[in-house]
Amino acid sequence: MATPLATRSCLLASRGPPSHSAASSSSWPPSSLLQLGRRPSRRLHSSSPQVDAAAAPGKSGEYRPSFADDLLLAFFRSKMVEEVGWDSEKPGYAGLMEVANRLMVKGKSALETEQAAIRVLQSLFPPLLLVLYKALLAPIGNGQLAAMMLARATALSCQWLMGTCSVNSVTLPDGKSWSSGVFVEKCKYLEESKCLGICINTCKLPTQTFFKDHMGVDLYMEPNFEDYSCQFNFGVPPPPLDTDKALKEPCLDICTNARRRRELGRNSSPDELGCPQV
Repeated sequence: MATPLATRSCLLASRGPPSHSAASSSSWPPSSLLQLGRRPSRRLHSSSPQVDAAAAPGKSGEYRPSFADDLLLAFFRSKMVEEVGWDSEKPGYAGLMEVANRLMVKGKSALETEQAAIRVLQSLFPPLLLVLYKALLAPIGNGQLAAMMLARATALSCQWLMGTCSVNSVTLPDGKSWSSGVFVEKCKYLEESKCLGICINTCKLPTQTFFKDHMGVDLYMEPNFEDYSCQFNFGVPPPPLDTDKALKEPCLDICTNARRRRELGRNSSPDELGCPQV
């Protein structure tokens, strides 16, 4: 939550550990966050090559979270817990995914889930920061500077949520090319959730809305539900919902509910293959 969500708590790492006003302790991180963060252990094709890598890969190209990443995960999870009103007993990323699932089922509609995810994203930033970014940075150069800054911040600070990613170039509707894209090689949030609906309703749609409404930057996210990659296109407006291909995709093959429906002989027609959560 590019988050997924996202999430994109994209500027948090560039500012250092956040100072949350609701915390009663004067030191960072609070012990509760450390406990929460325990770690178990149709892409947009561009003619330009990737221009900036921001990966810290381990074996087989997998991203190895750092201590700072653990703090970011814990902070993000604490905000999700505040919104949901429930926490998982599982530590680390596995627990985060259970909270994300609870956020999904708590909403009475997809729109309600999306709005809840937007509130989570808002809570990650000091309100004044969002206001200043939208008012002072977003208008510069028709939004190019703000879009490029967000792309780099996302690639640098959100790999704990999504996995290995890098900055690349995207083509805008007017034909211009900006290095304001982020390519996620294999989104961990999507793969671990095993649910297209969680990707759409707690990550893609709320993240697009959040960056446009609260930071003044267009964002179009293109998740690939076959290889679990995802292309972030900052500076590119998303298409209308009724033409967004991601919202018309069938359930993931790894979705346990979809597999159960197939075993029961349901979803026999193409019109019934869509994810019921979208």
